[in-house]
Amino acid sequence: MKGIGVSPGIAIGRVLRIVRQKVATTGMLLSGDEAVRAEVDKYRAAINHSVEDIRSLITTQAGAAAPPGTPSPTAAADILETHIEMLTDPQLDTDILELIQVDKKNASDAVLEVTGRLAETFRNMEDPYLSARASDIEDIGQCLLKHLGGLTSSPEGSARARPDLPLIVVADDLVPSDVLAMDLHQIAGFALQAGAGTSHAAIIARLRGIPAVVACGTPLDKVEDNDILVLDGATGQLWINPGEAELTAFKQKKSSQAENARLLASLKDVPAVTVDGRRIRLLANISRVQDMEEVFRHGAEGVGLFRTEFLFMEKSSFPTEEEQFISYRDLAMASKGTPVTIRTLDIGGDKPLPYFKIPGEQNPFLGHRAIRISLDRKDIFLTQLKAILRASVFGRLKILVPMVSGLQELRAAKEILTTAKNELLQKGISFDKDIPFGIMIEVPSAAVIADLLAHEADFFSIGTNDLCQYTMAADRMNDNVSHLCDPYHPGVLRLISFVIRQARQNNIPVSLCGEMAADPLATLLLMGMGLEEFSMNAPSIPATKHIIVNNSLNQAGQVLSRVMELDNSSTITQYLQDINA
Repeated sequence: MKGIGVSPGIAIGRVLRIVRQKVATTGMLLSGDEAVRAEVDKYRAAINHSVEDIRSLITTQAGAAAPPGTPSPTAAADILETHIEMLTDPQLDTDILELIQVDKKNASDAVLEVTGRLAETFRNMEDPYLSARASDIEDIGQCLLKHLGGLTSSPEGSARARPDLPLIVVADDLVPSDVLAMDLHQIAGFALQAGAGTSHAAIIARLRGIPAVVACGTPLDKVEDNDILVLDGATGQLWINPGEAELTAFKQKKSSQAENARLLASLKDVPAVTVDGRRIRLLANISRVQDMEEVFRHGAEGVGLFRTEFLFMEKSSFPTEEEQFISYRDLAMASKGTPVTIRTLDIGGDKPLPYFKIPGEQNPFLGHRAIRISLDRKDIFLTQLKAILRASVFGRLKILVPMVSGLQELRAAKEILTTAKNELLQKGISFDKDIPFGIMIEVPSAAVIADLLAHEADFFSIGTNDLCQYTMAADRMNDNVSHLCDPYHPGVLRLISFVIRQARQNNIPVSLCGEMAADPLATLLLMGMGLEEFSMNAPSIPATKHIIVNNSLNQAGQVLSRVMELDNSSTITQYLQDINA
């Protein structure tokens, strides 16, 4: 059986099936003003009780002992704080009350409809982190439904830990409050039919060092309580009721992996320097200030990409300059003097804002999004730039603009930056006057004029996810063509190599922040191209560092030379797999 590994490690345990109650709308309408008022009161009480429940869980987490080698429980508590913000969001409140007071729907139906609609909006987003927020919306909906009488108190399971083996939780999906309410000391692993690597349930599993596999699909239906299940949280593979010989082999592999994990952990404070002395910088991609704890835990040297979309997504209207300033200031202070690259608002396409309506487009990924919206709505862009500038006195901040396709856009963005600086100067507000201003190279037109852009940008950040799909003219969310979005296609590799070469020739920094940065097959290849800065999800940093410190720049150059002789992605990938075996 195969899923997607989202938290590495081998888990061996007995199955505990978790079954969540399915809830559907009743269709019952309210009759009369008194019934409406009573339902509103019932809904208000449900909010208060739900917040109390989460506060209680936060208190429990604060008193919990973290397993050895894992961070304190504060990171999990931060996730729950986000749920309180969602529960008390004015827009959510307005939408639910409108259904109760205007459409005369009962509170349970109103909550189901609004949270279901909002969860679906997030689920359809291409960005994995934002898409995974659908489970958080479902979580707060379930909290409310429980107190509205439409849901049992929690998912139910029948198995219990036995002396011989701990438990592996098997479920359709889990929301964060499910995970945090469990006695995690008895849990060896999680196997979920649905879910994603960026869901908060998966994040909590990684934080606590619990192996987890998601997206297993319907084959998981055949697993029963008390079956022995083995899962590999790195490869996503699962085995049901293996024989004694197989079980012994898995236990040996588990021990070997634990030793390897200790080896990687020992590299945390070791500089990423090749055997012939070339220094490589390893940074992290994050979406929230709270993620900084994980950044440093894995040995990152700063943040190569801070996505600002979540700050906008969690609000019911555009955040003010002051609200943004506070977030960016907190980020700068939490960075402990390490560099932080803040990407300006990247909405549109798969990332709509509920309060900012974008007309329907036949191809939104090629439409009104990212820098195009920022230049059309200069007021939004100006507000964000001023907030970042104000926060720049608290740390080493850099500004990164997404989806630039040519010089005109870069120049227009720099003009607005100048306006932002002038407005702050007139008010006597301090900021870093030399704050670096860079662009993402993720549109082919930008890649092929990288030599021109390098004269006017302070730095480049290569976004390989979009660069692949735009170069290959293949929507990576379309199952029929997503296989064409291959970063090892010679055309994509030549673009990446050209961008890195132009940045180096013009003496500006260049990093790579797409999924390719964390792919061990790509590490030596990218180093051979001259890349000296990688930005990735924090847990991938130790494995990447291990490759760097055990190889030389000369070896990387040889890998590049050989790859550039090959004419298709299959042979390139096979070659890279062979040398990494």
